[in-house]
Amino acid sequence: MAKKVDLSKHTLAELKTLQADVEKALKDFESQAKTKALKEMQAVAKKHGLSMEEIVGRKGKKTKAKAAPKYRNPANADETWSGRGRQPVWYKEAVAKGKKPESMAI
Repeated sequence: MAKKVDLSKHTLAELKTLQADVEKALKDFESQAKTKALKEMQAVAKKHGLSMEEIVGRKGKKTKAKAAPKYRNPANADETWSGRGRQPVWYKEAVAKGKKPESMAI
């Protein structure tokens, strides 16, 4: 067990410096522990002929699939909208002019 330190003899500045040093030491220790654990896990995976990606089941951050278009601009067929997020200007203008959303549906 760590020996007890008498902190009452230190100034505020010394205590704050000590606190910053302890926080840095904790972060460094945690980082080293994670790195060591990862290397050990990679070695075990390699020993069994596997990669970490095969064990964990993914290679990186998953991305959402782009939503399929639901509406098409009648004036320009290249412009579409999925019906999610902000309405495009062409859609707002068409609805404001009395066009029904169903008539622009794909």
